[in-house]
Amino acid sequence: MLYYKDILRKNREWAASKLEKNPHYFDKMAKGQTPPLLWIGCADSRVPSSEIIGAEPGEVFTHRNIANMVIHTDINMLSVLEYAVNALKVRHIIVCGHYGCGGVKAAMGHSTVGFVGKWIRHIKDIYNKYKTEVDSIEDENARWNRLVELNVQEQIVDLAKTSIVQSAWKNGQNLYLHGWVYDIKTGIANDLEVSMEDASKLDDIYKIHL
Repeated sequence: MLYYKDILRKNREWAASKLEKNPHYFDKMAKGQTPPLLWIGCADSRVPSSEIIGAEPGEVFTHRNIANMVIHTDINMLSVLEYAVNALKVRHIIVCGHYGCGGVKAAMGHSTVGFVGKWIRHIKDIYNKYKTEVDSIEDENARWNRLVELNVQEQIVDLAKTSIVQSAWKNGQNLYLHGWVYDIKTGIANDLEVSMEDASKLDDIYKIHL
């Protein structure tokens, strides 16, 4: 209970510090949100989306899950994506993975069971797709890091496959997809340069006729 009371105390201190700088800070927040960015990140507690990019409340719409996955049957993720794109009109979507991701590491092995095991099956599919490249890397950590990068790359493609994103592009909405990997050891986010701004890079079978 001491920890629980401590975080409540910290909340009040944080709110007081915001009001001290700007007495109307929360009045502005209460009027609504117009974030330019949707962040799809890992649930890892060491990768707080707003904090690592220096954003204020109201600037980042966020969805997080184990290993920053974009899965076409995940109603939770799709609901967030739909609201961010269609209602909030975000201009940028960042999928941000991180080196040292436990979900990606587990997908490289054989021991994970339960719901997490079912979830990371999708990463196993990515590992299998790039197995020749990944397994050719001698250093274990370097192999792990490379699969983290490839996972982000594939999530960008899966975002572009959704009818939500393709509809936005077809309607002339400026929407840009970006893939990042955050380095917990340095605090630096690296752009993987796998950005997409239309469906031109998709294989034809994934292009939806809207």
